Amino acid sequence: MNFEKLEVWKRAARLSADVYKKTAYLKDFGFRDQLTRSSLSVPSNIAEGMTRESNKERLRFLDISRSSLAEARTQIYIGIDISYIDKDIGAQWINETIELSKMLTALKSKIK
Repeated sequence: MNFEKLEVWKRAARLSADVYKKTAYLKDFGFRDQLTRSSLSVPSNIAEGMTRESNKERLRFLDISRSSLAEARTQIYIGIDISYIDKDIGAQWINETIELSKMLTALKSKIK
C-alpha cells in the first residue's frame, strides 16, 4: 500500500508541518522539540509501517503512530494551559489528533 495516497498520512503530515510553523517562536526548546518530535513521529511511523512486508509489522507501526498522537495531544493541552499555544489553534490540533486516531483505528481494522 502506498502511504502517500493515504488520507491519514497526508493529514498527519500537514498537522506536523503546522505544529512546526506555529511553534517556531517558542523559546522553551525542550517543550517545542518534544511537541514537534511527537507530531513528526505520526506520519513517519505511518510511512514506515505501510512499507513493511507483514501485517503484524504494519499494525505495530500504526500503534506507535496512534501513541504519538496521544503524546502530542497531551503536550497540546499543556501548551494551551501554560499559554504557549493559542487556544483556537490548540483546539484545532486536538480535534485533528482525535480524528487521526480514529482514522488509524479504521486503517488497522482494514489491515486485520
